[in-house]
Formats: sequence, structure tokens, C-alpha cells
Amino acid sequence: MIRHIVFMKFPDFSVAQEAKEKLMSMKGQIPQLQDIEVGVDFSRSPRSYDLALMTTFKTKEDLEAYRIHPYHQQILQWLRAQDTQTKVVDYEA
Repeated sequence: MIRHIVFMKFPDFSVAQEAKEKLMSMKGQIPQLQDIEVGVDFSRSPRSYDLALMTTFKTKEDLEAYRIHPYHQQILQWLRAQDTQTKVVDYEA
């Protein structure tokens, strides 16, 4: 099992909820995506990011297919337009 975790920080925190909804909309749209969880940070500490995305895939190849999937690419374009900063961790669970 492969986990793909992304932490996101937005210049304007008010877009975090919309980002969550867009990310959650991938469920059922991308066949390789086994599971998805998205959370908006409530602590708002100086060290925290605004949003966390955790996705699960069966294989590394499924993760790669997800990365280039057109639906995922649309969401990435929107995130880039928001000037989103990200940190990513991919690992085998």
C-alpha cells in the first residue's frame, strides 16, 4: 500500500475549505485512488499548514497514474492559481 501525504499552505486561509471540497471531489473520479482524507487545520499555529491531504494507492504505478490523471491535473491547476505552497511525503505502508 502506498500513502501520498500533502500539506498545503495558502496565502489566503479562506480558500482552505474550497480546496478541501475540490480535493474530496476526486473520490470516485480517479480509479487508482483507493482512499482519500482531507482536513483543514484548526489550530492555526505559526508552525501549522492550512490543509492536509492523505491518499492511498495499491501500487507506486497507481500513484503515478493518479498524478497524471486529467481530473487531478485540473485540481492542481486550481491549487497553483491559489499560489499554494506544498510539502509532500510518499511512503509504503
